[in-house]
Parts: sequence; structure tokens; C-alpha cells
Amino acid sequence: MSQTEPVFRVALRGSALLTDPRWNKGTAFTNEERKVFGLTGRLPYRVNTLDEQIARAYAQLESHKHDLRKNTFLQSMREQNWVLYYSLIGSHLRELIPIIYTPTEAEAIANYSHLFRRSEGLYMTFPDFDSMEEDFLEQVKGRDIDLVVCSDAEAILGIGDQGVGIATAKSAIYTLLAGMDPSKTLSVTLDVGTDNEDLLNDPLYVGWPHKRIRGEEYDQFIDKFVQLVRKYTPHSLLHFEDFGVTNAYRLLDKYRDQHACFNDDVQGTGAVTLACVMSALGVTKSKLADQRFVIYGAGSAGLGIARQLRDGVATTNNLSIEEANKRFYLLDKFGLIKESLGAEKIRDAVREFTRPDQEWEGVPTNEKGEVGLLEVVKKVKPTVLIGCSTHAGAFTEEIIREMAKGTDRPIILPLSNPSRLHEVKPQDANDWTNGKALIATGSPFPPIKQPNGKEYIVGECNNALIYPGLGFGAMISRSRALTDSMIVAGTQRLAELSPALKDPDDALLPDFGDSPAVNLEVAIAVAEQAIEEGSAGVDWKKEEVRGKAKGKQWKPLYGQYEYDPNGEQ
Repeated sequence: MSQTEPVFRVALRGSALLTDPRWNKGTAFTNEERKVFGLTGRLPYRVNTLDEQIARAYAQLESHKHDLRKNTFLQSMREQNWVLYYSLIGSHLRELIPIIYTPTEAEAIANYSHLFRRSEGLYMTFPDFDSMEEDFLEQVKGRDIDLVVCSDAEAILGIGDQGVGIATAKSAIYTLLAGMDPSKTLSVTLDVGTDNEDLLNDPLYVGWPHKRIRGEEYDQFIDKFVQLVRKYTPHSLLHFEDFGVTNAYRLLDKYRDQHACFNDDVQGTGAVTLACVMSALGVTKSKLADQRFVIYGAGSAGLGIARQLRDGVATTNNLSIEEANKRFYLLDKFGLIKESLGAEKIRDAVREFTRPDQEWEGVPTNEKGEVGLLEVVKKVKPTVLIGCSTHAGAFTEEIIREMAKGTDRPIILPLSNPSRLHEVKPQDANDWTNGKALIATGSPFPPIKQPNGKEYIVGECNNALIYPGLGFGAMISRSRALTDSMIVAGTQRLAELSPALKDPDDALLPDFGDSPAVNLEVAIAVAEQAIEEGSAGVDWKKEEVRGKAKGKQWKPLYGQYEYDPNGEQ
């Protein structure tokens, strides 16, 4: 046994041990452990190392030719052996994250009822409203829960309403990239019905076959769940995932002052975009408050980006929210969001970014009086252009060339996924600005050629570079809330790690392969800020955070087992 190998006192024996994914080692149980735990006749003779198991598992994975089959194989492994699952993916991070998460997970969730084999996590269903507390306690009693990931599956991974689709992939990312202990996470499906007719008419659909509830019934159901989280897991982070745009903002605003809450679709996308912009400004040597932001697409992602950038402007420059809002121009399907669109076309969530009509007098409009992207770019002369519209090719050559007239180094971020829906191809944006643009995208792209023949590395604006660290930092600091200033602190730390600060032709954000180390740095910054502002529930000094954070990270190691009937289960 190495000096760093942990020792666990375990109460399970025999088949109970082999079928528990937390404790199962498979063929890695030592001969001594096999004797003590009654496993000698239950396992083949050879004792394997973890590295040997990883090699075998990877070969098995490679035998599956389709990504969905690979996803199913890995899900099965997760249900059998946590250490092997996380070690395998950690050894092939770039290759396998897209298999267990975006984009393959979308297909897996869409086929959830037909692929269903074994339940995992907690299902809270509206018809069982009266037994919610009892059901919740069955899952959490005796457990120290640090993370609760919940979803009502209304807007799953860009494929819309999927009814009942458990959010286990998000929990796994927290473990892989931040070191969250999987035994202290809980994935929750909030089954409030579905408006997806295909699911309602599917005889194999495993969820509640009922139209999605809304209004007061929905609010009562969600509120009861949140109060259970607050009561029985008071120090946990509550992560809202894949809620529809209206509920995503409403629920986050409602509960974030009551409990440590986070919504990756709203805050994570905005945080990584803010880091990307900060990195670009490190190259141009300009200030966040001096930028003019045009955001094309004002759905949950676009609005989340606008809010996070706005909060960054306000926090780093000591400005009011109202003053920071003046730097933003948002466009949705009705064009520029301005007063004359009227109440019916301006959603409550975007109202604070509405531009006054007098600004746009004399600016050409279409027959409906709407101002399009080209006219906005001509008038505003943006320094930052962000796309999250899924409108492929929306950033035309005319628009990009027009933007380049108004700024020396245009910051262009086509963030729509997948890559076929990007607003502009990175090579085109580079060519049309004569190599001046600073570019990052929502999906991975190969390096592009500069006019001078050099390569420009296109950064990937991937939420997973930051949200696991934001959550882990809030968790280890036992923070009462994940505040805006904590998110900005994590964002600033990510921006400081930008390769472009050393070489302007390098990526604006770190390589995804470095995401575990990057998220640790983000978590440290978040926890330090929580301590500084007084929202932390620990009595650490800021200088202690790095050591404490590393000490709380879960690592996929088997360790040595000792039998103890009063030990862990």
C-alpha cells in the first residue's frame, strides 16, 4: 500500500459489496480482501491493477461504434464501479466528455424510456406531492449531501421538453472536473408532466403521462422541493438544470437568497463568456467598462451572458446596474429590443436591457419597424459581438467588416451549438477582419490561418471550464449563497489563466484538457471571495483555502479495505 492510499472501514460483504458502485473494485480486490470480505469464490483468480482495468474497459468501449452505445456502456459502468468509471473518463477526458455529456447525452435523454434499465437518483413526481418529504428522506438519510442537481426537463440540452430525464451527467461533470465526492451528490428529476406529444403517445414512456403543470400548482411543487433541500441538506449547492427560459430566471431569482443556488444555463454560460471577454481585453489592454456589447439571441443563454457581463462591468468598475446596462444591445427574433416593440414583444426578463426609441430615430427598419443586426452594428460600432441565436451564418461578411471599421481588435464570439449553427465560421471572421479579430466559439474548432501565415488558436467557450469550480468553491466554503461577486471572482481567475495573455495568437481560454486544474483554481477564488465578503460558513483564513480545497477533492482511488460491521455502507 502506498503512503497516499486511503484506508476504508467497510461494513458490506459478498454480493452486497460487489453490487455497490461506491465500494466495488471488481478484479482489483486483493487476495487478502477477497478472503476477508467473502469474495474468493465470486471473482476470477487474477488480481488486476486499476490501470489494467482501465485498459480493458477502454478496449470494450472502443468496440462500440456509435456514440449512443458508448454512452450506454459508460452509464452501465457508472452503476457498477465509480472508481473505474471516473478513472477511465479522466484518462481520456477530451474524447469521452462529449460521450457522457453534450452532445451525446441529448440523444440518450431523448431515448431515455427506451434505454431505461435501472433507476438512479431521485424521482419526485407531482402526483406524489403528499409523500415528497418521505421520498426525499429515503434518499438523503444518513448521507452528507453537498450537491443537489435538479431538472424539470423542459429544455433539455437544446432538444426541448423531454418529460422525465434524470440529470446524472451534470453530477458526473462536477466529480470529474472539480473533485466533488459522488457519494455526496444527488440527481433529482422533477416530473411535472410533459407537453411532448411523442412522449405522451409512447406506451413505453416511463414518466407521468400528463400535460405539463404550470402556474400555482407548479410553483407549489417546486417550492416544496426547495424547502426540503433547505431543511435536510442545508449546506448543499442546489443546481437548477435545463429549466425553460422563463422558469430558469424566475426560480433562480426567487431562491438564490434563501439557499446556495446555481443555474448553469443562466450563470455558467455567462461566466465563461465573461472570462473570455476579460481574456481578450487583457490582449487589447482595454477596460470592461469601455466596451460596447451587441448580443444576437436573447434566450436563456443570451440573457444569461448579458446579465453576467453586466454584473462584471458593475462589480469591477463600481457602477450601478442601470449604468452598466447602457453598454448592452440585445437582439431577438423581433430585432433590437427597444421600447416601440411594446409589452407583448418584450419579455419581463429582458426589459431592463430595452433601448430608448430616441436613440434609433432615423435608423432604417424593416416593414414592421424592427432594427436588424447590420443597422445595430453600423450605429453602435460594437467592440464585442456575441452570437447565441442558433442562426447559422447570421454574422455576414458585411456585418463583420462593418464591425472591424469601428474597433482595432473586434472580439467575436459565435457561441451557438452545435458547430453547424455557429453565426460565423472562425476562418471567415479572421479573413474579413484581416486577422485582427479575437475569436472564441461554443464548439471546438481547429486552428485557423492568419494573413501572415501564422496559426491562430480558436478558444472553446465551454461552460465546463468554470461551473464545476464555481459550485465546488461554494460547497467547500459552506457559503450561504453563490453571490454575484463570488462568480465574478471565479471568472477573473479563469481569465488570468488565458494562454492569449502570453501569446496573442493563442486561445482566449485554457485547453479543455486542463479543465480539472482550471476548475480547482476557480473554486479557490470563489471560496476566497466567500470568506472575504462574509458569506462563508467556515472559519478558514484565505491563506488556508488552497490546501483545504485540495484536501476536499475526491479522487478515483480504490484504497485498502478493512472489514468493520459498524463501518461505511
